[in-house]
Amino acid sequence: MTERPDLRAAVAAGVVGSEESFRALLAAIVEVARSIFGAKASSILLLDEETEELVFEAVVGEGEDTLLGTRFPAGKGISGWVLATRTPLVIEDVQQDPRFAKDVAEDTGYVPKGLMAAPLLHEERALGVLSVLDRPEQSLFSLQEMELLGLFANQASIAVDLLLKARTANSVLEQGEGDLEIVARLAAVVDGLEDSKRAAGLRLLRELTDTLRA
Repeated sequence: MTERPDLRAAVAAGVVGSEESFRALLAAIVEVARSIFGAKASSILLLDEETEELVFEAVVGEGEDTLLGTRFPAGKGISGWVLATRTPLVIEDVQQDPRFAKDVAEDTGYVPKGLMAAPLLHEERALGVLSVLDRPEQSLFSLQEMELLGLFANQASIAVDLLLKARTANSVLEQGEGDLEIVARLAAVVDGLEDSKRAAGLRLLRELTDTLRA
């Protein structure tokens, strides 16, 4: 049996079948971020490592009806810079910043004036970018705001990591990869159990993944 660390991680977390719940969590994070900052829009972009593109995974406010699933090159624009450098950024006037990709913004149908952005980091991986667009003009940027944005990014990173694990395990289910499929289906069943039974099932899955690792 071929070892699949990504599947083991998904099984250990008991996240198979939970993709919709994690997507809903990301949507809630951007909604609260937009509300807290009084912004016109907020979004989460995820890195598709296979195509090297950033994909709109959650959007609220301007563009929420059209942007979900939209892609652009991961090395382009301010979001691409934040992802590559793993550095949060605040820009009051994007038109004056050489990193701003106006063509990408115009393709989305919404060109912001200012933005705050933070990378979504989990362990050694850069998973994507959280952005908050166009805060009120009278609002002055503060270090407290950046700290708050960082807290939102941390929560989003956890949800994104679980979302990606769920997608990996669900992919195994769809492909029917022998013994791996059986393990993934077991995780799917455990994920649907009541709290007490789910805890016991997760312990079993962790023991199983330890066995696979050995």
